[in-house]
Amino acid sequence: MAKICSGCGAQIQSSDPKRPGYVPPELLSRENVICQRCFKISHYNQLTPVTVNPDHFNNLLKKIGQEKALVVKIIDLFDFNGTMLPGFARLMRFNPVVVAVNKIDLLPRVNWGRIKEWIKRQIETLGMKPVDLVFVSGANGSGIRELLSAIRNHRQGRDVYLVGAANVGKSTLINQILNYIDQEADLKLTTSRFPGTTLDLIAIPLKDGTVLYDTPGVISGEQMTHYLSAEDLKLVLPQKPLKPKIYQLNPQQTLFFGGLARLDFIAGVRSSFVCYMADSLPIHRSKLERADRLYRRHLGGLLHPPRAQALSNWGPLEKHTFQLDESADLVIAGLGWVAFKGEKGEVTLHAPQGVKVLKRTTLI
Repeated sequence: MAKICSGCGAQIQSSDPKRPGYVPPELLSRENVICQRCFKISHYNQLTPVTVNPDHFNNLLKKIGQEKALVVKIIDLFDFNGTMLPGFARLMRFNPVVVAVNKIDLLPRVNWGRIKEWIKRQIETLGMKPVDLVFVSGANGSGIRELLSAIRNHRQGRDVYLVGAANVGKSTLINQILNYIDQEADLKLTTSRFPGTTLDLIAIPLKDGTVLYDTPGVISGEQMTHYLSAEDLKLVLPQKPLKPKIYQLNPQQTLFFGGLARLDFIAGVRSSFVCYMADSLPIHRSKLERADRLYRRHLGGLLHPPRAQALSNWGPLEKHTFQLDESADLVIAGLGWVAFKGEKGEVTLHAPQGVKVLKRTTLI
């Protein structure tokens, strides 16, 4: 008979630390087993990320959409388009939604008023009409008080669900919330934290009888991060403020972003291309006529990530061609974006099949 975690109700397993119910193999023989995630919650007041497949996550969203709840939708500002979650607005149309824009610490100096208006326009095109929008950073804790204030103002006795894609920084953000929440008069935690939790959810009871739920993240095939090993993710997910890299390209020149993606400047006049990606991600410039040969010879070596040992699962890159009549952002979900600063041009982006690639109005 399968063992069940007495903390969260997940089935105990020892094969994958990223899945619910993980317990190190040497602890499986204990009579009352608690999973590693619940252990960290109860002993260190620390939540760790848990991811689930898209079908399970969509079923969870449907269930939340049928309850009377306040939903906090967490968006990654670095990977804005990759973390919007398709169909979210439709499923949550009967519940108020607070949008928490996370990882603001990654952007260089910007006009935050303009950024807020840009975000509002973007989410409106997706059918979302949030009751509030808050900028936050799970890394340094900025904006947490404002987020708690928004939750207090809009929950009206409802339970609160925090929802976000994998790698959006949700668990780090919730850890910051837990550092503040005991100080809030009407958001006090009960003495016995995290009881009665259920599979894939962590329930954080509040003094007034409502509950703050942490939901698992969903791994989206539209994000570059879906295709990378944990080791390569360290090179792709920025940990420090972005340092834009500017390239002046002539037509028939190419930029390689490791071996993960590439940009070909097909036609136009000499223009600026500003790369907003992790500083640890190597970028190489080449002539377009040499690009295919360079990719074949150096993928997994000079052009990394991916690393050489991962190439057996690495398929051909898919082409996406854009006609540009003005400045625009060219986005590769999960990898970052390139701002085209020119008047006219033709650009082709290459990315793994399934990764979301798009053109949008400039963020910065």
